[in-house]
Amino acid sequence: MSADDKITLYYSPQTRAAGARVLLEELGAPYDLRVLNMKAGEQRKPEFLAINPLGKVPTIGHRGQIVTEQVAIFIYLPDLFPQAGLTPALDDIRRGPYLRWIAYYGSSSEPAVIDHFMKRDPAPVTQSPYADYDTMLGALEKQLAAGPYLLGERMTAADILWGIALNWTMMFGVVPRNDVFVRYAERITARAAFQRVTAADVEMAAQHAAECAG
Repeated sequence: MSADDKITLYYSPQTRAAGARVLLEELGAPYDLRVLNMKAGEQRKPEFLAINPLGKVPTIGHRGQIVTEQVAIFIYLPDLFPQAGLTPALDDIRRGPYLRWIAYYGSSSEPAVIDHFMKRDPAPVTQSPYADYDTMLGALEKQLAAGPYLLGERMTAADILWGIALNWTMMFGVVPRNDVFVRYAERITARAAFQRVTAADVEMAAQHAAECAG
């Protein structure tokens, strides 16, 4: 990969962007960080809104193009670095299930968890994107119970996405800490890439807090 192909990750510590950084570390991908101090509101400044009008991270730049949305990033990057083995090939029978569970995160889990956290009633089951909260979680738990990963013995990028998400949502009490979810999240958070990013985030967050206080 040439210098022009290096990934730019627009980033803020201790946010969902950490998952994208862990993924880049797992892929062994060359990348640069463009760090936004969200405590100072840098994500709402015109410079970043011109890149991502929603003011969200993670956002990546690559080959002069911008990719937003966590699910898109988790599909795009592993396909860009297939040698890392974190994505099934297009002709692999696991490709469909792999895409299913990545899409399930964005289309079903996130809206369900937000509604649950906000104590909002879901839409009627025939109109809700996730049926209902318990059904959404139950389908995920059944898939993970067969383990150790979503697709069996092989870890994929989908597991990095889900493992980190479950770790966060269980930490804040939005998702129950049942044995299946806890063991699964621990497999991902025990990995060296997650540990490196977490340690770096602690330092970066402290620096941002000091900048705001100063």
